[in-house]
Amino acid sequence: MKSRSRIVYLVLDVLKPHEPPLTDLALRLSEIKGVKKADVSLVEIDEKTSSLKVVLEGRGFDLETVDKSIQQLGAAVHSVDQVIAEAAE
Repeated sequence: MKSRSRIVYLVLDVLKPHEPPLTDLALRLSEIKGVKKADVSLVEIDEKTSSLKVVLEGRGFDLETVDKSIQQLGAAVHSVDQVIAEAAE
């Protein structure tokens, strides 16, 4: 049974190598169906990786699709820190 609710706001803790740049990740995430806004902020940087805060807003998007897009850029979701869902209209 498919859920009648949808994710409209999502905050992720993401770890990625220094390349590709933040802009590439933000642009890729903004292209996901249902995502209206992708906000990617650098939280911490070390010798080989960058820790990011990723905030997505939209009309309903799939967490699995978001995760796959992040993995395709060589990054990984460390945690889901906040989720806002709403009933589908």
